[in-house]
Amino acid sequence: VQLQASGGGLVQAGGSLRLSCAASGFTFSRYFMGWFRQAPGKAREFVAAISWSGGRTYYADSVKGRFTISRDNAKNTVYLQMNSLKPEDTAVYYCAADQDGNRWYWQTAYDYWGQGTLVTVSS
Repeated sequence: VQLQASGGGLVQAGGSLRLSCAASGFTFSRYFMGWFRQAPGKAREFVAAISWSGGRTYYADSVKGRFTISRDNAKNTVYLQMNSLKPEDTAVYYCAADQDGNRWYWQTAYDYWGQGTLVTVSS
């Protein structure tokens, strides 16, 4: 099983980034997918989640209206489009896979995790 996150980098406040997470080694379409982030000195927190077919999406209040999660089951990839970025969005972003999808906001519910990609937003 592998989750390979990419797309992080340095961006100015107000800018945009698109993160990707390529999955392999499991049946991607049968897993809820989520994005979490961990800022320096802080606990990892939920960012967004998407259901198996992509019909349902969920967001943390802090990113609602600015971030969009999507998936392409044909490509075994989940995306996180991040717009209007703020310095407080600076963090390592992780993608994760959850087969049940019942507690998509709870990181311990996720079965598989990627290695993370760093997003730095300068003011």
